[in-house]
Amino acid sequence: MLIFLSLLNCPSHANHRPNILLILIDDLGWQDLAVPLHTEPTPFNERYRTPNVERLAREGMRFTDAYASSPVCTPTRTSIMTGMSPARSRITYWTLHKDRDTSANHPNLRAPAWRLNGLQLGDVTLPALLRDAGYRTIHVGKAHFGTHDTPGGDPTNLGFEVNIAGHASGGPASHYGLHHFTVAGRQGQDPSSSSSVWDIPGLEKYHGQDIYLTEALAIEAVGEIERAAEDDTPFYMNFAPYAVHAPIMANRRLLEHYPDLDPREAAYATMVETYDNAIGELLDALERTGELDDTVIIFHSDNGGLSAHARGPAPDGSPAHTHNAPLRSGKGSAYEGGTRVPMIVRWPGVVEPGSISRTPTISHDLFPTILAIAGVEIPAEQEPSVDGRDLAGLLRGRATDLGDRSLLWHMPHEWGSDGPGIDPFSSLREGRWKVLYFHADRRFELYDLAEDPGETNDLAGSQVLVLRRLVGELDKRLRDCAAQLSLDKETGESVEMPLDAMKRRSRTP
Repeated sequence: MLIFLSLLNCPSHANHRPNILLILIDDLGWQDLAVPLHTEPTPFNERYRTPNVERLAREGMRFTDAYASSPVCTPTRTSIMTGMSPARSRITYWTLHKDRDTSANHPNLRAPAWRLNGLQLGDVTLPALLRDAGYRTIHVGKAHFGTHDTPGGDPTNLGFEVNIAGHASGGPASHYGLHHFTVAGRQGQDPSSSSSVWDIPGLEKYHGQDIYLTEALAIEAVGEIERAAEDDTPFYMNFAPYAVHAPIMANRRLLEHYPDLDPREAAYATMVETYDNAIGELLDALERTGELDDTVIIFHSDNGGLSAHARGPAPDGSPAHTHNAPLRSGKGSAYEGGTRVPMIVRWPGVVEPGSISRTPTISHDLFPTILAIAGVEIPAEQEPSVDGRDLAGLLRGRATDLGDRSLLWHMPHEWGSDGPGIDPFSSLREGRWKVLYFHADRRFELYDLAEDPGETNDLAGSQVLVLRRLVGELDKRLRDCAAQLSLDKETGESVEMPLDAMKRRSRTP
C-alpha cells in the first residue's frame, strides 16, 4: 500500500484529523526566497524578504532537492490532484481553451494527442477524496486544472466545496484591484468595457480598491480558515496565489525596500514579499483560531522560476536564464532551473523543527502524502496509476527507500521561448545522476548533480555505462506510463523511444 496506515494508530492522529494547508506559489523559483536551499546562501537569498517562509523553515523541514512534476503549470497542478505523473495522465502541457492545443510551433516536431482539456468530471482527485472523508475542501486563487467551457474549468466540479477566484486561465490579467483584475483595466481602459479569459473572477468586492491580488486572496483565505474553525471542521485548503506569475507588477507599497534593484527586479521582489506577507496572514489566522498546531502546512511551487523573458538583470548582470542560479535556465526548461523548486513542510509534533532533507521528491508525491496525513486510503482501483510516493516516513526523519527511486519528467511540447533546455524532452533523475533526452535531434545529455547542480559538464560521452543504464530506466518508465512522445512533422510518426534512439545512434557511422 502507498499509504502508511500506521499513521492512524499514532497518538496525534488517533482521534483527530489535522487541517492541511497547501501553499502552491506560481512560478516560484528555487531561489525566490530568503531560505537557502543551496550549500550556502546566494545573492538571491539575500535579495528577498520572506520572514514568514523563514519561520516555516525554522519550524519545519526544508527540502533542497524538491521538484515540480513539469517545467510548466497545468501538468504539475493536475499531478498533485491525481498523484499521476504527466507522462501517465497525458496532461503534459498548460491548458486554456476547449479542444485547442496551446503548444508553440516547433520547426520539426508537433505535440501528440495529449489531454488538452485537462482534468474533467470522473477523474479521481485529492480534494474529492478528502471531501468524501469529511474535510471541508477550499480552493483559493489559481486553479488551471481544466479548460474554459468544460466542467474541469470550475474547481467545484473537481472536489472543492469552496472556490475563490479559480478558473481555467493560468495567469492574471492584472494584479491590481484598481484595474478590477482585468486586461482592460491594465490597458488603461474602463474595466467594464471588455472582457478577457485572463480576467480574475469572483473578486468584485475588491474592484476599484488599491489592493494587490495576493492580498485580496489572503483576506478570503483567512475568512475560510475562521469559518472552518467556528464549525469545528477539518479543512484542506489549496492556497494558490497567482503571484509570482507574469505580468510582473509592483506592489508599490513595498518598492521602498528595494531601492538599488533594476525596476523590473524591484517589482518582482515586491511580488515575492507580498506572497510572504500573505503566508503571514494565514499563520496569524491559524494562531488566532487555535488551529496552528493542528495544521500541516506544505509550501511548494508549480514549476521553476521565470527567467526566459520579462525579468530584469540577475545579480551577475545576465538578462535571462540565470535567475535560478546556480541552477541552469528556468521555467519551461528541461534543466534544473525549470523543475527544481522550494518545498517546506511544517507538521507540529512530527517534523523536526529546522531539519533539512536532501532526498529528491516530486510534486505528485503530495497526493499520497496528504491522503496519508488525513488518514484517507487511495481507492484500490486508482492505486496502480499513482506514481507519487508517500513522504510520511521521510517527514518523520526515518530512513526510506526514496533515495533509490527514479524521478521522471516528460514534456513533448515546444514552450515558445528560446533558451537552454527549452525543447520537447523526457528526462530522469536517479540518485546523483540525471539523463535528458531531447526529442528533436534524439540527443542525450548526462549530468552528475551532486558535483554539478548547474549542469555545466555533460558526461554523456565519458560515462557511457551510466548513460546506458539511465537511458534504459528512462525508456522503461516511459513505456510503463504509456507516454506519448513528440511527433515528427515530416513522417507523422512518433520519435523513437530512448533505447531505440540510442541503438540507432550507435549504428550511425
